Amino acid sequence: MSDQANAASMKEKAAAAALSHVERGMRLGLGTGSTAEAFVRQLGERVAEGLTVVGVPTSERTAELARSLHIPLTTLDETPELDLTIDGADELDDRLRLVKGGGGALLREKIVAAASKDMIVIADASKRVATLGRFPLPIEVVPFGLGSTLNAIAAGSRALGLDGSLTVRQAADGGSYMTDGGHLIVDAAFGQIAEPEALSDALHAIPGVVEHGLFIGLASAALIADTDAVIHLTSA
Repeated sequence: MSDQANAASMKEKAAAAALSHVERGMRLGLGTGSTAEAFVRQLGERVAEGLTVVGVPTSERTAELARSLHIPLTTLDETPELDLTIDGADELDDRLRLVKGGGGALLREKIVAAASKDMIVIADASKRVATLGRFPLPIEVVPFGLGSTLNAIAAGSRALGLDGSLTVRQAADGGSYMTDGGHLIVDAAFGQIAEPEALSDALHAIPGVVEHGLFIGLASAALIADTDAVIHLTSA
């Protein structure tokens, strides 16, 4: 089996494990990204078989997929409290601290996760790390005052001993990548982040930062698939 096929197989395993936590009548947050999409596709099969759920998608891409599978959708305005969110991660450590936002949906993902009683992270084993930071940290910013915001991010991170390139994400057409909310994404290559909580606080203090991809205290469990099994981590 090729590496690509093996990774896809592990994502399917993690998604199937998460599906076992879904119960009839649940209000679900539906994540964004390739692993979350594997879950949504499997959920669609269960809905076709008669499972009754309603979902809040974390991106327009996920919404489009869910609608194509006839998964009933709602919004957080209509359904402000959710039972469970299933989403992927670009990285996670054993304390269930996450880096998310590789797919550009981190703001909506965090809002939906915060509205949920529980959040289960699904990932393949390559996403599990001892220390966050191997994957560049996505930071969602407003376009206005971008230069000043970049300077503030650089200064705040240096104060925590972090130094690395800040790159404004580009779209496939060569223009700036825009989120569903009309914001930009800055990818911060800090390297190892020894104090994620301190970095989170520093970034939240910058007016031009809308949100960042450090998800701390939101995940209640993680299902991590490798070639042999699915490992279950909890926040306890």
